[in-house]
Amino acid sequence: MHGVSISSIKRAGIDIPVLAKTVIDAGDMLQITGLKQEVNEAAKHLGYVDRPSNQTDMVFVGLGILLGGLFGALAIHIGGIPISLSTSGGALIFGLIFGWLRSKHPTFGGIPEPAIWILNNIGLNMFIAVVGITAGPSFIQGFQQVGVSLFLVGALATAIPLILGLLMARYLFKFHPALCLGCTAGARTTTAALGAIQDAVESQTPSLGYTVTYAVGNTLLIIWGVVIVLLM
Repeated sequence: MHGVSISSIKRAGIDIPVLAKTVIDAGDMLQITGLKQEVNEAAKHLGYVDRPSNQTDMVFVGLGILLGGLFGALAIHIGGIPISLSTSGGALIFGLIFGWLRSKHPTFGGIPEPAIWILNNIGLNMFIAVVGITAGPSFIQGFQQVGVSLFLVGALATAIPLILGLLMARYLFKFHPALCLGCTAGARTTTAALGAIQDAVESQTPSLGYTVTYAVGNTLLIIWGVVIVLLM
């Protein structure tokens, strides 16, 4: 390691301090500086070389979307009620799996950070736009028929479970605040909220709390939708 110095260490996209007692784990990203020959020699002992590139591994990305969509399309029928993760839930789970594989073996699946930023923001804005366009006409019609009480009841029905969920996750289950926010976003099955949270905290950590609650919330949404229809 003569002539080579460590500039930064990243673990799961988060910078960790470069100290003499810092323990390096598998999957950590080390940025080292020095002469080319010395850097190449050090890389042989440290792990894999992941040089900056403007190219995206589209085969890796496309395979993840394909497998995630197929997995999410699978449905289990319980009492005549179809239960599935949906294609978006399947894509999310395989995104986490492929991201984990990339973190352990960073020799494939490279995506430049600017490309990831664009995809995240375009996806978030498109999701919000589509939801607004779809819900707008029915909301205006309901507002005209019911009045301002529709807005107030909807706001309470949305806010109270989320507030209670945050309090329970933080003080009852002792989760990290980032995981608490991810859990509540998943419980509302709102991927746009997860994207906004990750942008705010500049980390992918909230997605760890999103997956399970998203699956449970999506399943309960289907079941209770059928129950309400049968009761009516």
